[in-house]
Amino acid sequence: MATVSVPLRKKRRSPGRLVAEIVCCVIAAMVAFPLYWMVLSAFKPAGEIQSATPWTFAPSLESFERVLGSNGFGRYFLNSTIVAICVVALSMLLSFLSAVALTRFRFKGRTVLLVMLLVAQMVPVEALTIPLFFMVQQVGTSAPAFGLNQLAPLVLVNLAFSLPFAIWMLRGFVAAVPAELEEAAALDGASRMRFTWQVLFPLVAPGLVATSVLAFIHAWNDFLFAQTLIFSDVDNRVLPQAMRVFYKPEELDWGGIMAGATLMTIPVLIFFIFVQRHLASGISGAVKG
Repeated sequence: MATVSVPLRKKRRSPGRLVAEIVCCVIAAMVAFPLYWMVLSAFKPAGEIQSATPWTFAPSLESFERVLGSNGFGRYFLNSTIVAICVVALSMLLSFLSAVALTRFRFKGRTVLLVMLLVAQMVPVEALTIPLFFMVQQVGTSAPAFGLNQLAPLVLVNLAFSLPFAIWMLRGFVAAVPAELEEAAALDGASRMRFTWQVLFPLVAPGLVATSVLAFIHAWNDFLFAQTLIFSDVDNRVLPQAMRVFYKPEELDWGGIMAGATLMTIPVLIFFIFVQRHLASGISGAVKG
C-alpha cells in the first residue's frame, strides 16, 4: 500500500512578532554588554585596559592574581558568604511562616499588617541608614554581638529589607493551595503543623526558591549598610567594601576593579544555576497568585 507524504507547512512569523523578537534581542544585548565588558576588561593586559577595542588577543590573569593576592580578600569573601547564607535561610523560614499566618488565619489587624508590609517597601533605603546606625549603636551597648562593626546587625538589616517582598510573593503561593486539601489532611488525622511542613511547604517550594534568589542577591551586593554598620573593623568587612581598595584617587585600578567584580559575580551565577530550574515556575506562580 502506497503511502502519501504530506508536505510540512513552514510556519511563517507575523511582522509584529518578528519586530518583537528583534527588540527583545536588542534589549538582551544591551543588558549583557556591560557584563561582557566587565569580564573582557578583567582579562585585558594593563596596556590595553584603557582601549575601547571590544576584544583582546592577549588575555591575562594579572588582574585576578592582584585581586586574589590582596590582603584579606578570602576573609571578606567568607564574611559575605556567611551574611548571604544567613539572610537566605532566615528569610525563607520567616517569610514562609508569615505568609501562612497572613493567608490562612483571620485575626484583628491582619489588613493593617499587609498594608504596613507594602509601605515598608516604599521607604527609601537611604532615609533609614542614619537611624539604623544610631539604633545599632545603642543596641551594641547592651549586646556587643549585635552592635557596630559586627556581622549580626548586617544580617538582620538585610533580612528586614528582604522580608516584605518575600512575604507578599509567597502569599500568592499559599493562597493557591485549596483549603479543601487542608480539610482532607485534617480528616486523615494530620495536625496543622504537620500539614504546614509536609504538605504546604513542598507545594510553595518554587516560590521559596524565587525569593531566596532575590534575598541572596540583595545581601551579597549590599554596600550601603555594610559601609554604614562596619566602618572600622577591617576583619568583619564584606566583599563590596573590599572593592574600595582598588579605587585610588590618583589612579584607578580598572583591571583590579573589573576582576573583583567578576569574582563577585561568580557565586551569584552558581547560585542562580543551582536553583534556575525552579525559578521560572516560582516567578510565574507569583504572577498568577
